[in-house]
Amino acid sequence: MDSIVISFVISTYNRREAILQTLGVLHGPGCSSHSIEIIVVDNASADGTADAIALAYPGVRLMRQRINHGSCGKNIGVAAARGEFIVFLDDDSFPDAGAIDRMVEYFRGESRLGAAIFGVRLLSGAQECSAYPEVFAGCGVGLRAAAIAEVGGLPEDYFMQAEEYDLSLRLLDAGWGVRRFEDLWVTHLKTPRARYPGRVMRLDVRNNLTLIGRYFPDQWMLPFAADWANRYRMIAQVHGRLPGYYAGLAAGITRLAQRRGRRPVSAATFEAFAKIEEIESHLRWAAKEFNLKRLIFVDLGKNMLPYWRAARRIGLEIAGVADAKLGGHGFNYRRTPIVTDLAAGELRFDGMVVSNLSPVHAGLRREWWRARTNRPVIDLFEAA
Repeated sequence: MDSIVISFVISTYNRREAILQTLGVLHGPGCSSHSIEIIVVDNASADGTADAIALAYPGVRLMRQRINHGSCGKNIGVAAARGEFIVFLDDDSFPDAGAIDRMVEYFRGESRLGAAIFGVRLLSGAQECSAYPEVFAGCGVGLRAAAIAEVGGLPEDYFMQAEEYDLSLRLLDAGWGVRRFEDLWVTHLKTPRARYPGRVMRLDVRNNLTLIGRYFPDQWMLPFAADWANRYRMIAQVHGRLPGYYAGLAAGITRLAQRRGRRPVSAATFEAFAKIEEIESHLRWAAKEFNLKRLIFVDLGKNMLPYWRAARRIGLEIAGVADAKLGGHGFNYRRTPIVTDLAAGELRFDGMVVSNLSPVHAGLRREWWRARTNRPVIDLFEAA
């Protein structure tokens, strides 16, 4: 038998119809010309998911669990995988035709590529991606098996939420590339079943604080922890999820204080991730090029701190932060008002700087504002 090239690894819980649809795509024409295996970790589903998979797709390597391991249950599949490359999918996401073969070409053409990030498209046509360019989304990423063997899999103490950040940082710190490719896509159905917003908020806050405490360099640990906690509080307040937020905050602070498993990444790795010096360098250029004195930041992105810090160091005045979701609720970022887009347009400013590293969302916000103002709208990483 030919050696396995691709191991698809999926964890699932109580989404029988979604996983069957995904498996149908993986078994269909156009998935890959390479030899593949499909591993499904069933997290103790109670809706007949495992039996349905066994009946409809007997060739799938089905790993039935007695408890729910969450998204990090993919580790169980990784341990059993035989492929040269591993593809993580959600139980309701699947790759476009030809994407997997192109992914293999990228891996074989770049020996230190550890993770190939897929773009994520929803049925509505909208796109999803991580808040950071060098962090993959768990519903669509290719991983080199040798890289995972070196740095380890997903962090099992996370269950779900932010596990991709943890693994991405470890890959980067070990010298592996983590890169997004514009011709690799998955479709994500975003199935609502088994999604619990309160739990998601709790785990988001807890795990992001865990991530900071585990990997961020000493000088950045507390500033980023305060920033991210404050941002999640605003999001929770807008969406009515404050109980989940406070539960996650308490657990996250406990983990921060314990410093258990702390192993900060190198300064070079953290700069590649957060781009602190790069943002300041680009903003200095933009301030001179566009004669900026007073600016508006566009979006309270997850990496807002380096943008704010750079503006202060350069001596720029910040008139406000324009955020379509968080504006208009009376929030502030370090005493700077967070305003609606409508209110931002009425402020006095020389230009706007997109303070969002997300490749998808930064582009959308940049183009939205360029269609509505004749003043400069600057994305510091537009040409990157």
